[in-house]
Amino acid sequence: MNFSEFFEYHLNTKHSYFSVRNYPNRLSWENQPMVFKTYDMYEKYELNTDILNHSFLYYIAGLNAKKTYPGVEYYLRMNPSAGALYPNEIYFQSRNNKDIKDGIYHLDIVSMSITLLCSIKDEGIEKDIGIDFQVDGFIFFISSLYYRSSWKYKNRAFRYCLLDGGHILGSMEASCYLYDKSYTILYDFDKESLNKKFGFKNEEFFQSCVIVGEVTSKEVEQINLDIKNVDGTYFFEENELIQNAYTDSLKITQAKKEKSKPSFYYDKDRFKNTIFKRRSIRGFSKQAIKKEEFFKILDILNEPVTSDCDEKLDIYCVINRVKGMPLGLFKTIDYIKKGDFINQAGYLCLEQDLGKDSAVTFFITSKGKNYQALYQKAGLIGHRLYLAANYLGYGCSGIGAYYDDEVCTFIEDNTMVLYALAIGN
Repeated sequence: MNFSEFFEYHLNTKHSYFSVRNYPNRLSWENQPMVFKTYDMYEKYELNTDILNHSFLYYIAGLNAKKTYPGVEYYLRMNPSAGALYPNEIYFQSRNNKDIKDGIYHLDIVSMSITLLCSIKDEGIEKDIGIDFQVDGFIFFISSLYYRSSWKYKNRAFRYCLLDGGHILGSMEASCYLYDKSYTILYDFDKESLNKKFGFKNEEFFQSCVIVGEVTSKEVEQINLDIKNVDGTYFFEENELIQNAYTDSLKITQAKKEKSKPSFYYDKDRFKNTIFKRRSIRGFSKQAIKKEEFFKILDILNEPVTSDCDEKLDIYCVINRVKGMPLGLFKTIDYIKKGDFINQAGYLCLEQDLGKDSAVTFFITSKGKNYQALYQKAGLIGHRLYLAANYLGYGCSGIGAYYDDEVCTFIEDNTMVLYALAIGN
C-alpha cells in the first residue's frame, strides 16, 4: 500500500484547535469498560516477590498504588496509561524458568498472579513467531483490548494502545536491567493467527512480542491451543476505523534490525525504588533542571532498542528551564532555533500548563513506515524518560494529545508527531 493509504488512520485522528472545540469527548459512564482481565476457570499462582522470577514479572506491570475518590476507586501500575485505562494485557510462555512451571500464562494484574492457560513440554509457541527451536526463558506477548481506550478517546485510541504497549516494553526493559536479563522485541510475526489461537474475537489483538531468553538447539513442536474467550471489558463497542488501522498496519516493510543492547548505569536498589514509585506528575513548579542532567537523560533516551524492526525516531526538546542553556528548540545535539517558546509549548500541548511550566517539553516524531513498531518504540522511549527523570528526582508527564499539524509547523518538519512528554520540578 502507498504512504497515504498506510497513514490514513493517523491523518484522520489529528487534533486541531477546531476539532478539540467542535468534537469534544462525552463519556457514557454506564458503558465504562473494566480495566482488568482474569481467566477464573484456569489455575492461578500468586506472585511472591521474594522469588526472583516472580519479582521480575511483578516489576513489569504490577500494582503499586490505589487512588480513592468519592464513589471511585482505581489502581495504578508500574507502567503509565493514558487516562489510567490500561488497554493492554500481557501473556507469556515460560520454559525452564526456576519456580515457574513450563506453560503459557496470562499475567493477572488484579490478583497479582499468573494464570496457567496451557502446560507445555516439547511443544511451544516458538513456531508461531518464526522460531523452529525451543526458547529457554520467557516469550511475552502484549495485546490490546482497544475499547478500554476508545470508550474515552474514540478514534484516536489506537495511538494510545500502541503507546501504552510501548510503555510496557519499556517496563520490561527496566525489569530486565534489574534482574540481569536481555530482551529482543519482535513485531514481524503472524499476529492474526495468534489472535485466533488465543481465542480472541475482534475486541483484542496482539501488537508485539518480547523474547527474554535463549534459543536452544532442541527442536520445538507446533502447539495447538484451546483457550476459552474471556470478556475483558464488560461492555464493547466496535470501532471499524481502529480495526482497519490495526489490519492495515500489520505488514512489516523494509525492516531494519537492531542487535545492539542498551547500557544503563543506574544503582539497582535506587532504580528499583524509582520503578515502584513512578508517577505521572500533575503540575510543575517552573524551576530549572541542571544542564548535565538534561544530557544524561538524552543519552539514556538514545540507547539502542533491540528489535527486529527498529524505526528511526526524532526527539525535539523545547528548552524552557535548563541551567546554562539558552531557551529554544533543541534536536539531537543542536539548536534548531533559539528563543522563548515557553507559552507556545503549552499551547501546542492542547493549551495545558504541563507544556509550559516544565523544564523541558519533548516531542517524539517519526517518518518511518511501520506504524505499530514506531509507535511502540515511542512509548518505550517515553518510559525511559519517566524513569530517568524520576531517578534524578524530577517529575514527568506523558501528553498524548497535542495539535499535530501545528507541532509540525513549529518544529519545521513535515512528520508524524507520536508523543509529547514534559519533565521538571
